[in-house]
Amino acid sequence: MTAKPARAVTSNQPEVHDDLLQTVRRYQQHAFLKPIADHSKVAFDQAQAQLERWQGPLVLDSCCGVGESTAVLAGRYPEALVIGVDKSAHRLGRNMQHKQLANGREYLLLRADLNDFWRLAAAAQWQPQAHYLLYPNPYPKQKHLVRRWHGSPVFPSFIALGGKVTVRSNWELYIREFALALSAYEKTAQVAALAPQEQPITPFERKYQAAGQSLWELTASLS
Repeated sequence: MTAKPARAVTSNQPEVHDDLLQTVRRYQQHAFLKPIADHSKVAFDQAQAQLERWQGPLVLDSCCGVGESTAVLAGRYPEALVIGVDKSAHRLGRNMQHKQLANGREYLLLRADLNDFWRLAAAAQWQPQAHYLLYPNPYPKQKHLVRRWHGSPVFPSFIALGGKVTVRSNWELYIREFALALSAYEKTAQVAALAPQEQPITPFERKYQAAGQSLWELTASLS
């Protein structure tokens, strides 16, 4: 059975959300007090113990899905401990087919809610060398701004982690909003179209390329 081509993002929001900066600034001033889920705390403790043993650079791959990108990044950053985090145990369980992309390097995959994990990592003063956020759910409906990472109450913890951030999306507006949200923290982002010949490192990236969609990348230094 032939897989259906990936559909482009459709939204009832034609421009950057009018409430974006107001929302970002509100969460700058108010702590996110949602209780930490038990499974997220267990995952974080596992990562913290491994990081303490590692005593070297850290690379985070948030929303890693099946962990293909995590394996690729492990090969690209041989000097670092690369940790992929996703909320879906089912997706993480499909990682075996991608392990060879790590070129023999070990990496860690964890099931956790990033609303919890980022807060725990920021509280522990993690400072990753690089932090990747590749093709997160764009939540394109206008009313769902606070479900986008840059519009969510956990965004201050994302900022606190620092490092060189790379965000990719097939929705240009998501990337533009992310850049504007960073500006509220006096961080400057570079935004560019991803080259069509870019080697895909996630299944979504591969599907979007095959469908001829334009892909976008944001990079910024949060250190």
